[in-house]
Amino acid sequence: MINKLIENIKQTNAPIVVGLDPMLKYVPEQIMKKAYDKCGANLEGAAEAIWQFNKGIIDAVYDLIPAVKPQIAMYEQFGIPGLIVFKKTVDYCKDKDLVVIGDIKRGDIGSTSEAYATGHLGKVKIGDEEFAGFDEDFVTVNPYLGSDGVQPFIDVCAKEKKGIFVLVKTSNKSSGEFQDRKISDAGDRPLYELVGEQVDKWGKQLMGDEYSYVGAVVGATYPEQGKILRELMPKAYILVPGYGAQGGKGADLKHFFNKDGLGAIINSSRGIIAAYQNEKYSRFGASGYADAARAAVIEMRKDISENAL
Repeated sequence: MINKLIENIKQTNAPIVVGLDPMLKYVPEQIMKKAYDKCGANLEGAAEAIWQFNKGIIDAVYDLIPAVKPQIAMYEQFGIPGLIVFKKTVDYCKDKDLVVIGDIKRGDIGSTSEAYATGHLGKVKIGDEEFAGFDEDFVTVNPYLGSDGVQPFIDVCAKEKKGIFVLVKTSNKSSGEFQDRKISDAGDRPLYELVGEQVDKWGKQLMGDEYSYVGAVVGATYPEQGKILRELMPKAYILVPGYGAQGGKGADLKHFFNKDGLGAIINSSRGIIAAYQNEKYSRFGASGYADAARAAVIEMRKDISENAL
């Protein structure tokens, strides 16, 4: 699947992933009303509104981008109806030939980790048949529990030709509370460097044609750390959150890419899906929320092309 991701990036000339992280406050009133009229003002109605909102965004941008990243928490908050919409969203995006990165941030050990990996990337055997669960192409993985938590995902990826993005240096402000702590028995180097080195080792187990199936998450809000990690993980694709709404911009992204212009894919979530609420795109109005999202993708692609590549 890493080969398909790279192929999609080359075809679109857009190292961009749209984060499908919907919240009800992003959904235009006309969509909310229609969903509530159909299903009621309840969990089912909210999930229906999210589904219709997602379809509008996907239909507007799928030809411009290589991948999407639905954040499962935004769906879980609506319970079972929300999870059904998560799955419908995954399937709809794959029907559009988009690579789907499930932002699930799972991290556990033993049979629990195996179950997470199977549910999101693999297949479960029931009787004489195998069935895929959520069936994303990649997922995000928390490495805090060590190799016991990551290896089951790598094993499933090897079987299914899918991939993972391991959290290394996240974009949030408090990430340094742990990730930047110096490790005395490793020459007083920060923890994120050690995790980056481990990602490189994991990645050598599972290589595609050019890059590994084991990638890393490194926030755009930490460009200097990104430069260091790019050198430590030359064959890892880097998923870069933090662009746009969190303050990251094209000029911050130069060191995330390799000399071949590949090696990184930049995420923007609410900066795209809620673009119509931004003054810059207010001309589209709520009825044109999907067109506003398309305009935001085009501007993001231009910014990255001119300032990062």
